[in-house]
Amino acid sequence: MGMEGGGPSDSLDPLTYADSIPITISLMLWNNLVEIADNGNAKGELFESWEVYPGAAEWIFNIRKYVYFTSGKQLDADDVIYSLNLHRGNTRSPAKSLLADIKEIKKLSATQIQILMSRGNADLPYNLCDYHIIVVPNGFKDYSKPDGTGAFTLEEFQPGVRATFKRKPGNYWKPNRGNFDRVELIYIQDANQRTTALQTGIVDIINRVNPKTASLLAKNRSLLVSRTPGMGNRFCFVAHTDREPFYNTDVMMALKYGIDRQKIVDNVYSGFASIGNDNCVGPKMKFFDPKQPLNRYDPERARFHIKKANFSGAIELNVSEGAFSGATDAGLIFQESLSKAGINLDLKRVSGNGYWDNVWLKVPFCAVYWGNRPTIDNQLTSMFYGGKSNPWNDSHFENADFSRALESARVELDPQKRRDLYSRCQALVSQNGGTINYAVQDYLDAHNLKLQGLTPSGRYDMGDDRIAEKGWFA
Repeated sequence: MGMEGGGPSDSLDPLTYADSIPITISLMLWNNLVEIADNGNAKGELFESWEVYPGAAEWIFNIRKYVYFTSGKQLDADDVIYSLNLHRGNTRSPAKSLLADIKEIKKLSATQIQILMSRGNADLPYNLCDYHIIVVPNGFKDYSKPDGTGAFTLEEFQPGVRATFKRKPGNYWKPNRGNFDRVELIYIQDANQRTTALQTGIVDIINRVNPKTASLLAKNRSLLVSRTPGMGNRFCFVAHTDREPFYNTDVMMALKYGIDRQKIVDNVYSGFASIGNDNCVGPKMKFFDPKQPLNRYDPERARFHIKKANFSGAIELNVSEGAFSGATDAGLIFQESLSKAGINLDLKRVSGNGYWDNVWLKVPFCAVYWGNRPTIDNQLTSMFYGGKSNPWNDSHFENADFSRALESARVELDPQKRRDLYSRCQALVSQNGGTINYAVQDYLDAHNLKLQGLTPSGRYDMGDDRIAEKGWFA
């Protein structure tokens, strides 16, 4: 596997996962409680099944039997409760906001737990599929020595370089999965180098194919390019809305109207993307509001808002190819399009090494991408809910009307009322938030003909980052 999406600071600790490589590594070693099927539905993984009571505040989850950790310990309720609690209370987990409404977790038996919530949430199983929420043995702390229920064991891990794995002996608990004897994951950050590695047989599969070369690569009869439109990464420039000058909504609207999104889609992504909307809600999500206008390029409106804000200084934007391929080129187009509105964008190119530790969440305006989430509630909660108490609310967005509408939508059982509430949430973020989602890229993976089992996912690329578990050789 030749992959972009990680770096030298990668860790096996699930509280640190922020990109595709650590997620892929994790899902070779551990399992989640809930998996997202290719059609986008939640299905049981280590949770075999569940039952919800009226109001969606009381849930019963049945734990899969006869599943064992690498150490030989059998999975039980204590392991599940311990693993969930890693993301609750006093924790730095990015999944904390997804589980914030859980009031109590009770062990009913070795294979059954009850979850009681302070406020109901019909999407709780989807929240439990978050990739940070892996299941480890009760009391487990040393992630340098993985003990998981996944199909593989770790041989070697050199963050930023490679990771190697071997298949566990015996039958994996998931039928027809875990078919490879050995897996090697190689960090290849440059898209052209990944393509060369695939073409020359060094690797069997790559992610994040360069859109500029995707059409040419697809003509190679010994390779397959897998394209998933509208489901890919949301590429954004994100500002801290509690910092000058971004707390002024007119400054943010000037930036939103001042970016030529179509030019970026056409030139940076060669058309293998769609124009993004600034709430990051995907068009295939249930309760997506297609009637809401996009913040399209309009230099005169941008000029009006920046004048209304009475702001005339330079705005610094941090970009790096370490954030994602194309971030710098998109920033240059942003700089050019803003200049037509009389707005000065100071583009600061920073190192890709340590970008996610040193730049994202640290500087007031920078490039970032967000993966597709399975539900609108998950997307909005992960990105915009909870203010600074949410570790991944990278725009520091906080809006009382938004919070009330989102909380009401979670427990509303009438579909039309729920749709109206989520529409309200989408509008509030688009018009008041600090996220400029200028493009949503198609997922573009490529592999040789020997590799089978890669299907477009209802969430992420590379088969929801599970190709090592799902795939086989023909």
